[in-house]
Amino acid sequence: MPFSLDALRRWPDLEAPDLLAADAADRLILDESAEARTDLADGELVVIGDAYGALTLASAAAGARGIRVHQDELTGEQALAANAETTQLTGSFTSHARDAALVEDARVVLLRLPRALRELHDIAGLIARYAHPDVVVFAGGRLKHMTVTMNDVLRARFERVDVSHARQKSRVLIARGPHDGADPEPERARIDGLEVRAFGGAFAGASLDIGTRLLLAHLPEPRGGEAIDLACGTGIVAATLATRHPSLRVLACDQSAIAVESARATTEANGVGDRVTVVRDDMLRSRPDDSASFIALNPPFHSGAAVTEGIAPRMFAEAARVLRPGGELWTVWNSALQYRPALERLVGPTRQVARDRKFTVTVSTRTA
Repeated sequence: MPFSLDALRRWPDLEAPDLLAADAADRLILDESAEARTDLADGELVVIGDAYGALTLASAAAGARGIRVHQDELTGEQALAANAETTQLTGSFTSHARDAALVEDARVVLLRLPRALRELHDIAGLIARYAHPDVVVFAGGRLKHMTVTMNDVLRARFERVDVSHARQKSRVLIARGPHDGADPEPERARIDGLEVRAFGGAFAGASLDIGTRLLLAHLPEPRGGEAIDLACGTGIVAATLATRHPSLRVLACDQSAIAVESARATTEANGVGDRVTVVRDDMLRSRPDDSASFIALNPPFHSGAAVTEGIAPRMFAEAARVLRPGGELWTVWNSALQYRPALERLVGPTRQVARDRKFTVTVSTRTA
């Protein structure tokens, strides 16, 4: 069947008429890279940051094979797999961690520019160290998310950075001549006695956001000797719980590969890696029903670049599925979002534990 970007879906991520699986930046990256992608050998094309598979599958439809792909969000990998099946392009790509094997000897890299400069720094260093010396990087995004500093980050790793004409509020940076490559190193900080590690792109970096700080100030000792840190980010909640309670075992989970890598580094830096298991999961899909007594959650409020209030209720419902009757969900949220009715409906009786000028902490008890 003819390939069309318009046929791609975001599922299992949030879907809505104004949330698209492919945008103008994807189309511009594909157009700018079309000649460079011609006659590549299998495995010479790498795609990084492809939200739902537009760059990967359009390249595959044009004949590329052995495409190596890295997507930070697990739902992006799932959407790519689902879209590949629909378009009959399954088998044209493989998913990889963000490491040397992803970019080794690559000749063309298609990159959706991350919004965090430290993440771009990490990616550029990896490409410059391991890709082929003749590699060409096509890094594009929406103008509203781009800054001139991105050009400087790329120039620190590549001899030449050209800038495409803008089209439909999108632009592509084209980098050649890699040099001074380096493996990603986490940002490090010590906060309230805790060692924090954050690779580029992790939420809040190596800092403690004020919502999480309020939550930590009120978390009790979990009952039953186990706890879950849902949407764990850099692992501050998991590491804090394990440090405070030496017999506690904690499961920390996040769908972001950067978050998982950061959380593992944080727990190891605090000497609790043997009691904190960090996994990449779509919410708590790998956990059985009625299997937990305590979950802590600071829910995200964005899906990719889109700000949305639709993610948190899905996480509340997933927490309710996993909690045993009588189990507790401790949540911190921006007070303006007024999540309490959703928590009452999806989990159970909910009471306010703390509130400051911006955030609210609640505990919801799952009913039978």
